[in-house]
Amino acid sequence: MSIGIKRALSHLYAGSALLLVASTGLAGCESVHDQITDKENSLAAAGFVARPANNPERQLMLQKLPPNRFLQKSFGDHMLYIYSDPKVCNCLYVGNQAAYGRYMSYVQAQNLADQQQMTADMYQDASWNWGMWGWGGGWGGPWGGGWW
Repeated sequence: MSIGIKRALSHLYAGSALLLVASTGLAGCESVHDQITDKENSLAAAGFVARPANNPERQLMLQKLPPNRFLQKSFGDHMLYIYSDPKVCNCLYVGNQAAYGRYMSYVQAQNLADQQQMTADMYQDASWNWGMWGWGGGWGGPWGGGWW
């Protein structure tokens, strides 16, 4: 095999490996669309109701709201929470104080579960050699003398 062909194959293999690594990394990442969909599923489970922007007037009003954020709107002695989504469902989610409270409880529980998983992942490998990285009895790196 000539040197030129070997180089070409080497570049082909390297490019394929890079593509495989990149696609594997992306497969674990949730797209923005998926993140919004997950949030909206949680909103519906908490008691929010989807109101579609199914006519020109509603569509125009929906475009005036900040996308994918909560807004509060007072109606007399009632507080409503509004979440607008002009991209995925083209709708508003509307909920009362109880629905918002259930949604926030879910978010806090999910954050706690994520933190617990991260903590469990951090201490999983006892064979990891922290000393190799300048970490042992205290961090003495460029950030100073080891408060951790």
